[in-house]
Amino acid sequence: MCRYHLPYTEASLGNIMRALVTGGAGFIGSHLVDELINLGYNVVVFDNLSSGKMEFLPDDDKEKFEFIEGDLTNLEQVKSAMKNIDCVFHLAANPDIRLGTKITDTDLKQGTIATYNVLESMRLNDVKKIVFASSSVVYGENAPLPTPESFGPCLPISLYGASKLASEGLITSWVGTFGFQAWIFRFANIIGDRGTHGVIFDFIHKLKQDPSRLEVLGNGRQEKSYMDVNDCVAAILHIYQTENEAINLFNLGSHDTCSVTRIAEIVIEKTGFHDAVIDYTGGDRGWAGDIPRAMLSIDKMLSTGYDVSYNSEGAVGNTAEVLIKEIGL
Repeated sequence: MCRYHLPYTEASLGNIMRALVTGGAGFIGSHLVDELINLGYNVVVFDNLSSGKMEFLPDDDKEKFEFIEGDLTNLEQVKSAMKNIDCVFHLAANPDIRLGTKITDTDLKQGTIATYNVLESMRLNDVKKIVFASSSVVYGENAPLPTPESFGPCLPISLYGASKLASEGLITSWVGTFGFQAWIFRFANIIGDRGTHGVIFDFIHKLKQDPSRLEVLGNGRQEKSYMDVNDCVAAILHIYQTENEAINLFNLGSHDTCSVTRIAEIVIEKTGFHDAVIDYTGGDRGWAGDIPRAMLSIDKMLSTGYDVSYNSEGAVGNTAEVLIKEIGL
């Protein structure tokens, strides 16, 4: 795994020493856990392992790391896990946007209700700081490109996006009512090693099953920003260090976009299945609730002094290489 050496010390992040990471066994969460431990934090991971994996978690830092297998929809479990916590990094959510079209209360339960339980448990345990993983999908499909944080009204078109926006509203209300402090990050498409879903992951599995053909949902012209997971985690911690407003809202993404067709071409190239034919299902989006084009303005992130190491295509190529090794062809 490629690891960034972040330019902070334990002291530079203040006196917070015990962090709860919800979804800490997942894709982004496990990378964040690694870096928090590197910074000297004691980390408690709360995860139901529905998509996260124990193998993503450290096995040689028992003094700095505790794992709790639990359910964020169970308030009593969350309250118990919140004892003696200084800050919460709330990353847990349903990772599959398409699932919400089939089981429509998935995002309500795993997103909105889970966030309420986290916030209420924080209030009852006098924990005041929360870092929240939101998403670019809160902006909907009619936002200007690149989309700034100031754009509104936000009109999401997916149940996942609605849940993220509702969670943001709950968090800001806890800031205003109970004196919390929040860092809210609206992610572009985050990709990298340990990925367990997404277009690159799906393409590799499809080619593993049939190296002669690669099905692409939609017309392939869908175009979005992609951000390497290590860049994402570094940006979170950098902004958490440097920004100290009551509500700190930031887009996290890269400088450009990459189309689905180009991703398919890169994956075919990296797998070596050069004779694979790309077969499009048609239509301007991959599934109901998909946003065909998205690009976040990252000017506010850049103003803090942080910049990404990969552009979208570079992140896609790097991810394809590491996931091919992890999945195995």
